[in-house]
Amino acid sequence: MSAVPIEIAPLSARSVVLSLLLGSHPDRMSAAALTRAGRLFGIPDSTLRVALTRAVAAGDLRRAAGAYVLGDRLAHRQQHQDEAVLDAETAWDGTWEMAVVVVSGRPGAERAALRDLLAAHRLAELREGVWTRPANLRRPRTYADHPVLATYLAQPDGDPARLAAELWDLDTWARHGREVVRLLRHTGDPAERLAVAAHLVRHLTSDPLLPAEILPADWPASEMRADYASYQEELRALALGD
Repeated sequence: MSAVPIEIAPLSARSVVLSLLLGSHPDRMSAAALTRAGRLFGIPDSTLRVALTRAVAAGDLRRAAGAYVLGDRLAHRQQHQDEAVLDAETAWDGTWEMAVVVVSGRPGAERAALRDLLAAHRLAELREGVWTRPANLRRPRTYADHPVLATYLAQPDGDPARLAAELWDLDTWARHGREVVRLLRHTGDPAERLAVAAHLVRHLTSDPLLPAEILPADWPASEMRADYASYQEELRALALGD
């Protein structure tokens, strides 16, 4: 299969700061460490300080004990990101989660928020108002408490691999993932590498995290996680001046 052409724009100073903290565990860095890291990515000290001030004003970051930490929204994003990067799966017995919308006539904003909630739990829409996925994740099914949903555990009668291929465009996702890995391995400039790594982890967050039994052959997610973990070590060394 041919490679997927990908154009990755350089990150802004603010995006560099947020990427550094999203990839940091614990999610805190001092101003000195962020400034030192910014220089490695070609960001002047004054520009980075402005980016920090604006990120705090927007609620993306907050100050705590002399360090910068993620705000609530980005802390949730990091949790979602970590679920994609770390092993979040458990043994699968063929059961699928299912959520069915049982209340009609809701405002558009409420419908959109529910779709975002279900997608964040990595469910896919089988038909309008019916969402499902294999029950192979360790995360809690907090969406089950939503008042407009009826939730079930079920087993499809048909081929689960065929159903998964209908719910997610797995071939396109895999081709894109392999191309991002190739870019990361062949990019040397620190700022460009950070932009590619940020793109890689964003792509990982859209991984449906399906059981191995129903994935296409040569699924690249494990390779992507390994490469991103190696890059995180590289980034920590850069930020700490090791």
